[in-house]
Amino acid sequence: MPRQGQPYRVIISGGGTGGHIYPAVAIANQLREINSEAEILFVGAQGKMEMTRVPEAGYKIVGLWISGLQRRLTLDNLSFPLKVLRSVRVSHKILKEFKPDAVVGVGGYASGPLLYAATSRGIPALIQEQNSYAGITNKLLAKRVHKVCVAYPGMEAFFPEDKIVLTGNPVRSDIMHLEGKREEALQHFGLSPEKKTILVIGGSLGARTINQSIAANLQSIATAGYQLIWQTGKVFYPQAQELEAKYKNQGVRTLDFIKLMDLAYAAADVVISRAGALSISELCLAGKPAVLVPSPNVAEDHQTKNAMALVEQQAAILVRDAEAMEKLVPTALQLVKDEKEQQRLHQNILKMARPNAAADIVNELVKLIR
Repeated sequence: MPRQGQPYRVIISGGGTGGHIYPAVAIANQLREINSEAEILFVGAQGKMEMTRVPEAGYKIVGLWISGLQRRLTLDNLSFPLKVLRSVRVSHKILKEFKPDAVVGVGGYASGPLLYAATSRGIPALIQEQNSYAGITNKLLAKRVHKVCVAYPGMEAFFPEDKIVLTGNPVRSDIMHLEGKREEALQHFGLSPEKKTILVIGGSLGARTINQSIAANLQSIATAGYQLIWQTGKVFYPQAQELEAKYKNQGVRTLDFIKLMDLAYAAADVVISRAGALSISELCLAGKPAVLVPSPNVAEDHQTKNAMALVEQQAAILVRDAEAMEKLVPTALQLVKDEKEQQRLHQNILKMARPNAAADIVNELVKLIR
């Protein structure tokens, strides 16, 4: 516990994908809002996205030698127990040197060893679960931590009921302020204000099925007179650049990664997206009509569960991954034409937004520290 008037000292751990990293950064930013001198250290996994994204956000990060268990037998799995033991030992060293008042886990490989070590030392701990189906790391940690902040109701199936606080997912604050940005956004991407715009986001690492569906149907999009902002991920980007060169005059813009997501959302009339927790939360706050294509390559099919939480409230349209090549682009084109349906989806998805998620999580964290 900090001495009276002393800045908070907090470690935030986790990562692997943008869906873990950006909520973590949003929590850190909110903590600095209420305690400007707060000392914040991130702990991530070596070689993962967080090792570059967190410093870009202005925070220090330390990497652990840790990775997840593969579902098939691999050499990496043989080294997994050694990685865990070593990461727990390094975590104890980090905790001893940094002396945090509390720790936060956001899911992902690194949060397991760090929070295990912290709770064994009696350090107050909180985890944040982004999805409607809990990840394995958070499920294992739930009994050890003091609070579990969740984004969806009904999470008692995974966590002790008395520890659960429904907060929603924290997102980048600029996404909450899109009003008046459309003109700037279209200029930024070099697009026409006279045309409707489709934004395609397959998550921070890209999405093969979505990319292939868009690539196969670019002519249909161009013929319909619509523009495209297309985040491809690194793997598909070279192929997408070749397609952009062919369709640039028709308003096709490809990027391997979009840093200014507020401008991407501000430019978009309709969004095609995977159904990761972060994407869902951002779409709710942005109020964008969306066609969701859940990834089939995730634990317990949790992206479909995330998407269905919106579909059941008539707040989004779902196209299954297996049907995307045939149905995705026609479904999106029909939505762009149907302004009445866009408005209905817009109104319903806005009702599901939780704009105070970061503040609510930090409030729970401060309670633990005090």
